[in-house]
Amino acid sequence: MCRPTYFDVTYSINPWMDPSVPTSADTGLAQWKRLHDAYVALGHDVALIEPVPGLPDMVFSANGATVVDGRVLVARFRHRQRVDESAAYLDWFRADGWAEVHQAEYVNEGEGDFLLVGGQLLAGSGFRSDPRAHDEAREFFGLPVLGLTLVDPRFYHLDTALSVLGPDEIMYYPEAFDEAGRRVLAERFPDAILADEAAAATFGLNALSDGRHVLLPERAVPLLGPQLRERGYVPQGIDLTELLKAGGNTKCCTLELRR
Repeated sequence: MCRPTYFDVTYSINPWMDPSVPTSADTGLAQWKRLHDAYVALGHDVALIEPVPGLPDMVFSANGATVVDGRVLVARFRHRQRVDESAAYLDWFRADGWAEVHQAEYVNEGEGDFLLVGGQLLAGSGFRSDPRAHDEAREFFGLPVLGLTLVDPRFYHLDTALSVLGPDEIMYYPEAFDEAGRRVLAERFPDAILADEAAAATFGLNALSDGRHVLLPERAVPLLGPQLRERGYVPQGIDLTELLKAGGNTKCCTLELRR
């Protein structure tokens, strides 16, 4: 995770960002701290990367890399406002002793667009990550990669439209994907939780599951909580409305480190 010390919305690179709407770094930090403390209370180890002045979106650490079996594929960002984040993540992983650290050749926005489920990577494209990054990830990790095309600009990253709940279970918003994507998701995950537009619009799919607890936006709990409880999950609402002004929420703030 990365503290939102320098959080602000001074540019717009997704439909949620409006520089004319006031933001508060103090409010963002307080909300982020509640998410951080929730992870710690659940028994998870949380490592921190230092925020860098001038990089207000660095709080969205999920975009910084994809990490599987100790191998790290560091992001290459599409927008110039975020390009310098890559160097910070490269430095952090190398200093932390990760042996295989490589920066993507093609535009690849980390766990924003690459989600591990059932021994394969679901890989998004359409707005941010380059489809060629899918082949690069397949070769680097030695895992099958299932490409999915996003079509609704509100859900510009895969992790805004789909959430991994367990080893082979997901929830997602079908209308965020093109027809081919909807078809393959229905075939591959016939028992998935399907979110409606109201749930997706709360950023309810930008959730983080540890296999038991599902941390998601507070406003999404009434909409997705009943289905999650039916599957044996424990939904836990977190208020990150300040960070949502930049188009990010629970999962965006969390990069999973799989050693």
